[in-house]
Amino acid sequence: MGFLAMSSLPLVSVIIPTYNRAEVIADTIDNVFSQTYKNIELILVDDGSTDHTEAVLRSYDSRIRVITQTNAGPAAARNRGFEASHGSIIAFQDSDDLWDPTKLERQVGLLSHFGEPVPCCLCNATYTAAIGKHHTSFENAGLRPQQEEGLWTNVAEVLATRFVLFNQTAAIRRAVLERLGTFDEGLKYLEDYDLPLRLAAEGPWAFIRSPLVTYRLGTANSYAQKAAGDPKLFKECEIAILERALAAAESSGVPRLHRLLQSRLKRARRLMFSAKLGRSSSAAGQGVGALLRGIENIREKAFRRSPWYPKAETAPLN
Repeated sequence: MGFLAMSSLPLVSVIIPTYNRAEVIADTIDNVFSQTYKNIELILVDDGSTDHTEAVLRSYDSRIRVITQTNAGPAAARNRGFEASHGSIIAFQDSDDLWDPTKLERQVGLLSHFGEPVPCCLCNATYTAAIGKHHTSFENAGLRPQQEEGLWTNVAEVLATRFVLFNQTAAIRRAVLERLGTFDEGLKYLEDYDLPLRLAAEGPWAFIRSPLVTYRLGTANSYAQKAAGDPKLFKECEIAILERALAAAESSGVPRLHRLLQSRLKRARRLMFSAKLGRSSSAAGQGVGALLRGIENIREKAFRRSPWYPKAETAPLN
């Protein structure tokens, strides 16, 4: 198994929150069991489903561990699964997504290769949709590593400027999560941006350029769809995250990171203002809000073409 001897395989806890996904959850569970890496425990947290999700989960008997709770959202469900887990490596999966069979094997191998200073390993993902062109999460985030596998050395600077798909694509050391804390249950949205932003301060990450995750867009009841319909609250969550990150960066002594976060926070506040105008009862207010959003899109495109936009810095395996 790559870097690992069969006698030294760490336990990986795979944690899947689910809510009303009876029609797809079995595909996700079976997909995890198809992993070439076998030393896993699979924990499903049923977040108050009202369909027959629970019956589907119970059909797996002792092959999985099932935790039920009243509906509290995916952050709380993931945290509940983490509290019940035992693995030294944690891998979160969403209840409607799929993994390449080698995902965990390759990620555990890289973490073992680099050792404790590397807190997690991130792989690429493919976005699939009913129509339109397919993309990868690395492409969407402007990550273009030259190597297939290696070390990503400026994670904090990149995440200070954009989101990179995280939950489904990461394998994280348990010890780091115990030290930092897991998902912020006070955030309705973007808890999957807050955690990696905090994790980025812990050191470089291992990466895999190949897309080892299939991220299925457009699933009913997805949080991505809900966030798109609630731009004001979405921006409120982003602002809270960036304010906390900026406060941490001020004490870190890294001026470039501080400047990037400060700029991102200013942009989030401007977009928050435009979102408020967009909810105005007047056509004029809505028009101004749309105009401001258009200006921000132009500014963002210009920034991405500028020399100040941080590109991922990577190093090969040694």
